[in-house]
Amino acid sequence: MLTGFELDFSVDGVRRRRLLQTSWDVRFEAVEPVREFTWHKYGRGFAGWYYSVTVRDHVGYESWLERDRLVLLDRDPQVTVIASQPFWLHWHDGVRKRRHAPDYFVRLADGRARVVDVRAEDDMDEETRESFTATERACEAVGWEFAWVGRPDPVFMANTRWLARYRRTRCGRPAGVADHLLDVFREPKGLWEGAGLVGDRLRVLPVLFHLLWSGALGTDLVGGLMETDSLVWTEGSK
Repeated sequence: MLTGFELDFSVDGVRRRRLLQTSWDVRFEAVEPVREFTWHKYGRGFAGWYYSVTVRDHVGYESWLERDRLVLLDRDPQVTVIASQPFWLHWHDGVRKRRHAPDYFVRLADGRARVVDVRAEDDMDEETRESFTATERACEAVGWEFAWVGRPDPVFMANTRWLARYRRTRCGRPAGVADHLLDVFREPKGLWEGAGLVGDRLRVLPVLFHLLWSGALGTDLVGGLMETDSLVWTEGSK
């Protein structure tokens, strides 16, 4: 039942707890994490902070898998805001009180809200599945999307992590180099070849990788690791 869910969250340092149906309109993309991002020498997790160009701030994560998901969310043009550990969801399962903190709250460009939980399939136990099921029910009750995501394709993720090094806007400058690259790759050609046609590769490659990150240029990120002869093209011109 909808009345069985409560949300515990923090705004401007003030902790609040409300029924789900009275807090669905809170801007959870702007709340503070409900728990600290810490790691221990012999612990399973590995916490840290990732600088997101989408939100222009650091976003916390508690594992490498969560960090990878942050990278993918940061590259998704539909994602406008990302908040980590946005709230505790409280409910009673009929036997005992339960709570769960989803990994991310995401706001999309069309206004939709999405709650994201990150966990590899082989790391799921019954209690985690129950928590995800309860979270999905809560999200459905207030019109939010819910997504459980696992490990991404390793080749795709390796390529995307590489491009993430060039995610900052400064890597896309000067604009003249970017424009020249878009023109050169209107006819698909090898990465190294096309960069050389534009100018000094040491100057050109960071801009090229930034355009691949942003999606202005395209390449196959799944078929294999990027190499000098990887085929690159200007999106919309193939």
